[in-house]
Amino acid sequence: MSNTAVSGLPIGRGLLYLIVAGAAWGTAGAAASLVYRASDMGPVALSFWRCAIGFVLLLAVRLLRPSVRAHAHAQAAAAEPFRRKALRAGATGVGLAVFQTAYFAAVDVTGLAVGTVVTLGAGPVFIALGARLTLGERLGRGGVAAVAGALVGLAVLALGGEGATVRPWGVLLALVSAAGYSVMTLLTRKWGRDGGADAASTSVRSFAVTSLCLLPFALAEGLVPHTAEPVQLGWLLAYIAAVPTALAYALYFAGAAAVRSATVSVIMLLEPVSAAVLAVVLLGEHLTAPTLAGTLLMLGSVTGLAVAEARGARRLPA
Repeated sequence: MSNTAVSGLPIGRGLLYLIVAGAAWGTAGAAASLVYRASDMGPVALSFWRCAIGFVLLLAVRLLRPSVRAHAHAQAAAAEPFRRKALRAGATGVGLAVFQTAYFAAVDVTGLAVGTVVTLGAGPVFIALGARLTLGERLGRGGVAAVAGALVGLAVLALGGEGATVRPWGVLLALVSAAGYSVMTLLTRKWGRDGGADAASTSVRSFAVTSLCLLPFALAEGLVPHTAEPVQLGWLLAYIAAVPTALAYALYFAGAAAVRSATVSVIMLLEPVSAAVLAVVLLGEHLTAPTLAGTLLMLGSVTGLAVAEARGARRLPA
């Protein structure tokens, strides 16, 4: 018996990577709000800087790896055709750029609550359908119930407070964002199942492509912000690039290659849960009944799917 995925990463470790990544992603919103308070930086410029600095950090870590591990990865990279490496980096990088940019645009058009619900709510649905049609992965009754519970929890968490305005153009942008995230997740899983996914290489190359995609939009918005607190802004950008970007996406690409796509999409819903907790603890927002109920629903769904994934892995033949 074996609980190791085709990608070479144990299922349990893959689940842990995804949980840490989702929690880290949730801290980006609070840090971004502090960036907006300290400067006039726009959302696209912030996305560019987080990806560009994240690329530099990931590249530095890759170059500083122990020589034995680096040699092993270099041999694996040399054995992979250049066309496949370019395809993986391009597709993942463009998917990441579409996911982030369309989400920020949706939030700008239709508000944070609706943009978040549509983007993160449509993601698991798109991924579950795509995984069934392209990868042959089935959720089962328990998985369907967990996804449904997670989506209800997300809706309660995001829409349970103040009233929200739904604008069709904003909803369309949110669906585009969800599609970009879904394609990125499904491709990562497919390459992981084929045994050809190197998470470190994927992260570095994808961030290079994403930075190039975002650069012209960031230049149009204003690449260099004006601020009266440059030191604080610098530390905030460094944190956003290091923790919810370089670390979180490296863990995400590694975990998504080992775990079923639908499970990945639900576990990553820990992002709004983490953001809600930080809003209460650090930003002084009140803990409302909808916030608590939505958080508990989503945590229960994530826990249920994670346990089911681990049990399923133990039943796989070696």
